[in-house]
Parts: sequence; structure tokens; C-alpha cells
Amino acid sequence: MPAGTSNDEQVVASNIDTVFICMSINNDFNLRRAERYLGIAWDSGAVPVIVLTKADLCDDLPQKPSELDAVACGVDVIVTSSRTADGCVPVQGYLGRGRTIAFIGSSGVGKSTLINSLIGQDVIPTREIRSDDKGRHTTTRRELFVIPGGGVVIDTPGMKELGIESADLAKTFADIDELSARCRFHDCTHADEPGCAVQKAINDGLLSAERLSSYMKLKKEARYEGLNSRQIETEKFSVMFAEVGGMKNARKFAKEKKKRGY
Repeated sequence: MPAGTSNDEQVVASNIDTVFICMSINNDFNLRRAERYLGIAWDSGAVPVIVLTKADLCDDLPQKPSELDAVACGVDVIVTSSRTADGCVPVQGYLGRGRTIAFIGSSGVGKSTLINSLIGQDVIPTREIRSDDKGRHTTTRRELFVIPGGGVVIDTPGMKELGIESADLAKTFADIDELSARCRFHDCTHADEPGCAVQKAINDGLLSAERLSSYMKLKKEARYEGLNSRQIETEKFSVMFAEVGGMKNARKFAKEKKKRGY
């Protein structure tokens, strides 16, 4: 979704095999952002790969990829750098004749620089990072490039805001889905119900409360995204009165109580 208040869907790319979710390993590294991108990537039908860029700027390099283990279930994580001659080698294994890869990520994470390295020349303008190690926004439109060794890549503008039109949360949060199946109640909200396997996992240190919060936030956002204010209110009421069979039954119940003088 585009940034701002518009509810128009923005197509980033289509007919792609792999989505490279690019995050610089310094200031842009954010597990919650990774979850958001993964949900959209899985929903697209393409296979997501997390690409950590600017490895040369990271002081605790071994630690960062391991932190993604908890949120990137079944997803390859590769580390790259534009400062060394072989810095883009990990990416080359995903390229090949007939394959199309889309690069997505925040502004200034190094997508264009990485593509230039794959092509072998500076065909995409890039800018030096700022004094605070943050990248500068350069790409302003989607462009397709043919890689000399085979394959096609798509460079996309950096995204300051990423809304959810639809997302495959079952794959992104496969661990929570698996735990949910063990809850005592099939409609468990993972809040304060007895026998909640998700809350037990949090108490046992097997799942972070932040990950559950992210899951609930994206689930709610995917439900409400694209609805107008009246539709959102209707959806909220439907959730509120789910235990009594929906809003219609709640209205019927209220009318009956009024007739009885309650």
C-alpha cells in the first residue's frame, strides 16, 4: 500500500520467482519490519530471501543473522557487502536464466548498489550514506535489468511506509500457528484464556511477547486495510459481539432486554 491516507493498492512487481527483502545490517535492521515484509512476500507466491546489506558497517555481524531465526521460519538469510569484490556472491546463487528477482526494502539500504555489483557496472545512480550510517533515497521508479550471467532483477523505490493489503501470516508466523493448534479453545485470542499454548510459550521463554504483538497487529491491519470508516466500525462490532453470534444477534438481544424492562 502507498504511504499516506489513500487506500489505493500499489503493485510493486509481478511474475517474480524470488523476493529479496533487503535490510542494512546497521541502522535499518528491524525484526518487526522483517515480519511485515515476509507476510507480503509469501502472499505474493514468490519465495522470500532476506538479504542483509552493508555487512562492513556492522560491529556484531555474527549476531544479527541469528536474531532472524526466530522470525524468518524456513527463509534463507544471506549477508552482503558492497565494499568487497565478492560481496554480492551470496546473491548470485539465486540468479539464472529464466528467473526474475524483485528487490524490496527501505530507502537507502543498498538495493541499487547491490544490483550494480551484479550487473558489473554502475547503471543505477547511488548516493553515499549519511554521517549517521543511514542510506539516502535514490531510486524513484521500478526498473528491470538483465543480469549478464542470466536472470532478470527488478529495482524498486525504497518504502518509508508499508501497509498490508493482504499477507500470508500462516507462513510468516508458522510458529504461532503451530502453538495455536495446541490451545484449549479453537478460537483462543491468546490473551488471558486458560490453556493458551501461545502464552505458555511466552512464559517459558520460547516465544517473545513482541512477536505475538506483531502478529496480532498485522492480523488486525490485514483485516481492516482498504475499508472505509463505516466498514471498519462494522468489522470492529462484529469482532466485539462474536461471542453472542454477531452484531445482529446482539441487537436482537438488546431489543428483548428493552421489552422486558431491563
